[in-house]
Amino acid sequence: MSETVMPAADWAERDDLPALVAALGADDCRYVGGCVRDALLGVPASDVDIATRHRPETTQNLLKQAGIRSVPTGIDHGTITAILPRGPVEITTLRKDVDTDGRHAIVAFANEWFDDAARRDFTINALYAHPETLRISDYFGGLDDLEARVVRFIGDAETRIREDHLRILRYFRFQARFGSKVDDKAETACRDLASTLKGLSRERVAGELLAILALPDPAASFERMAQLGVLPVILPEVDDEGIATLAALQQAESREHLPPDPIRRLAALLPPDAEQARQVASRLRLSNAQKKRIGLAADRQTHDGDDPRSLAYRLGIETARDRLLLLGEGIGPITGWTVPRLPVSGGDIMRAGIGQGPLIARTLHAIEGRWIAEGFPDAERTRAILVEEVGKARM
Repeated sequence: MSETVMPAADWAERDDLPALVAALGADDCRYVGGCVRDALLGVPASDVDIATRHRPETTQNLLKQAGIRSVPTGIDHGTITAILPRGPVEITTLRKDVDTDGRHAIVAFANEWFDDAARRDFTINALYAHPETLRISDYFGGLDDLEARVVRFIGDAETRIREDHLRILRYFRFQARFGSKVDDKAETACRDLASTLKGLSRERVAGELLAILALPDPAASFERMAQLGVLPVILPEVDDEGIATLAALQQAESREHLPPDPIRRLAALLPPDAEQARQVASRLRLSNAQKKRIGLAADRQTHDGDDPRSLAYRLGIETARDRLLLLGEGIGPITGWTVPRLPVSGGDIMRAGIGQGPLIARTLHAIEGRWIAEGFPDAERTRAILVEEVGKARM
């Protein structure tokens, strides 16, 4: 084990953490995992996690005595969430695996930091920092791996994947985010055990896929997943063209200064077939809203030469943005643009002297078509169009 000191990080300066540490006892808790790793990399941490020697019930009692509200978010697995002014902090009792089946693990509480570290997935995620001295405990060479930018399983890669098959996808997520060097043993194990992903719930698979797609540059990882036979197990619909479309979309998002959008990127990976895209979304147990969006984005071949604003008027800003980006077209015309409403209605046509229902609908449709073609003119011009179309309808 090697030790060093964690550099300054914004999250470690939170003014609500000292009371939490005091309640638990500085020698009985450690910052752990992503927050420590991210501090070493100098990037913001999304969550603060603490490992503790205390059993969950003891943790609850200590927090209560200190006046800190807590929620037993995963008490059976040893996790208590402290509700602090600057955000929640998960506190988990040290654990060790007793039995695993690739989907679920039976764990027992432990007393040693090493035992807790040994059950984690990657060396760069098994780093612990003392809450007062900020000295880091590194049991498996995570500091060296972080410096070398290599994602390495703790112990034998195949064994770790057999414990939890989702670690295959987690490997590619962390590789996409932190890795520049490839660990051959890790990738060999991912290749050899790719078929085990079939036994996972679709929700867990979808969660990891979307997490990968939310990273700045996931295309290279998806290409590697395809080469190793991992991608065909979970997304057999994706081919080389889909990965190329994803890479092009990443560049388009960058040009337009847009953040990564995992749903749009998933649509990029899939063939431009609305029904097939909706089937994939259903298989991944995505929400109805996500399924609808992916289907509309995948139907991008029906662009029909519409200009961007016409497309946005017909399908909405979000769908128009998705389709234009996937087709490699600019979105400037719809950026910051509010979709207008047609300034006239069927009632206006009736008052102009047309009283037949079908004729009203046809006239309104003709007015709307001209209004769109002219670039959505104001109410005065639209009423002039109405007069002209009513005149035609009477002929």
